[in-house]
Amino acid sequence: MKKILIIRFSSIGDIVLTSPILRCLKTQALVELHYLTKCSYRMILSNNPYVDKLIFCQNLKTTIRNLKNEKYDLVIDLHNNIRSFWIKLHLGVPNVTYKKNILERFLFINFGVPLTKTHVVDKYFFAVNKIGILDDGKGLDYFLSPNVKVPFNIKQDFICWCIGASYESKKLSLEQIVNVCNNTLKSIVLIGGKNEHQMGQDIVSHTTNLNVFNFSGLMSLDQSSMLIQKSCLVLTNDTGMMHIAAAFKKPIISFWGCTKPDLGFWPYLKKPRSVQLIYMKGNRACSKHGKYCRITKDGCVKKIKHQSIQEEVDKMLRLT
Repeated sequence: MKKILIIRFSSIGDIVLTSPILRCLKTQALVELHYLTKCSYRMILSNNPYVDKLIFCQNLKTTIRNLKNEKYDLVIDLHNNIRSFWIKLHLGVPNVTYKKNILERFLFINFGVPLTKTHVVDKYFFAVNKIGILDDGKGLDYFLSPNVKVPFNIKQDFICWCIGASYESKKLSLEQIVNVCNNTLKSIVLIGGKNEHQMGQDIVSHTTNLNVFNFSGLMSLDQSSMLIQKSCLVLTNDTGMMHIAAAFKKPIISFWGCTKPDLGFWPYLKKPRSVQLIYMKGNRACSKHGKYCRITKDGCVKKIKHQSIQEEVDKMLRLT
């Protein structure tokens, strides 16, 4: 049995996007699979049946020493940065590494040179194709803890709205969300981190829809994921929860401004279960991770018309 180390340090969405690689490695080859990541992301993989051992990155020297003791046969680098390069160099075993196409991405963001539209999951598979691992076409995985519970009636039809994002410039505005809530008859649960709790409270206060519930900053990752899993529709910014929704094969409406789907991180789902609302579709992204906006101070995703969002919500609800 070969012993393989997967490297992906962060973040929520990027780790979820590696899940098809884990499944295909375990089902297509006789391997013991270890996964190196940051401790803060342990919840994403702790219930994954395809991972035999989770290893958490400490300081680089200690991490390398511990990894050497494992005597790996192969390293699969799905992060491809300086730290992962240094680890591969010191382990001195065969490795395969996914290509980021950094130059192509730079030209797209800075000069609008069109990208070859390839999803990052497919790029991961290009790397492991070299060792005979093929895409099984089953999409992403996310495994909940068997004991997870939420303080909400999940037996009803409801919409889950992920109002958070890593940067303010990637989030929809209060006005956009309130307008859609006002014109939607179904119950809506709001999820996000602690930074979005006040915004969630403001949405509940301003909307005329009495069935909007704010769980932002009040739920664990697994609890938020359960709300996604049990919902009939997911509305989301470009964030890690979007990829968890894709893992559960949920209908998704995602919102894009400073980042663009062309960068390779759109929901890994087949149409028509995924709709992407993009401000200035066809234009280049403002920045790699959406931290900066070239068009407005607060982020051009806030320029998506709420009527356009409502139209897609109504259309999706008719299909579900």
